Amino acid sequence: MPLTALLMWPRRSDGKPVKLLGMAKGAGMIMPNMATMLSFILTDAKIDHDLLHSVLKKVAAKTFNAITVDGDTSTNDTVLVLANGLAQHPPIAEDRPEALHAFGAALEDLCKELALMIVRDGEGATKLVTIRVRGAASEVQADQAARTVANSNLVKTAFFGEDANWGRIIAALGRSGAQFDQQQVDIAFDEVVMVKQGLGQGSEVEQRATEVLKRPEFVVTIDLHAGEGSKDIHTCDFSLDYVKINADYRS
Repeated sequence: MPLTALLMWPRRSDGKPVKLLGMAKGAGMIMPNMATMLSFILTDAKIDHDLLHSVLKKVAAKTFNAITVDGDTSTNDTVLVLANGLAQHPPIAEDRPEALHAFGAALEDLCKELALMIVRDGEGATKLVTIRVRGAASEVQADQAARTVANSNLVKTAFFGEDANWGRIIAALGRSGAQFDQQQVDIAFDEVVMVKQGLGQGSEVEQRATEVLKRPEFVVTIDLHAGEGSKDIHTCDFSLDYVKINADYRS
């Protein structure tokens, strides 16, 4: 399995330089729950162990736990952050909210970049796709809807074939468990609104959506118009190479 990323980001706390170094491994059998993914992050920030753990959990929920390559999970996930406290700044603490927010934002930026690299580097992947659900009845239902679409083999193969098949997306939404009225659903591929109130917008719009699917990265925005819940899940397409890779070896 390849080393997906090695990043080093300088940041500052109280005017003092702080470094964050991250690396991650992933390829297939990826839908962190966490699962079959290894990520190690080093920083010289000065921060208490329990507070660092709390920040990491929040960050992981929005980054590593919001990606999928093939929907398969395993038992040996690790996201580990080591802080040696050697940076010359006052300790990051809850009573110093600005410093805590700045550190959390930097850690989230780094983890998100690593997480997206894992999806880009997925076995056989040719496209990075963000499934963006808006207007769900709750955050939980937004997650259900986004994950079901992101893990649908029919949707993922349509992405690989550059087929703007919104019917497969609607079908995945329908079995996701999320509550919505299909006659209120809007679906857009990047800037192209292909479905409005549950209805396709015609062959000309479909052709424009197909052009979007030729891009290496794009966003599918789904508005359920059922509430305020939202969730982004990052996925990839399902290619012939994925099948070949996983048919040719025994793990």
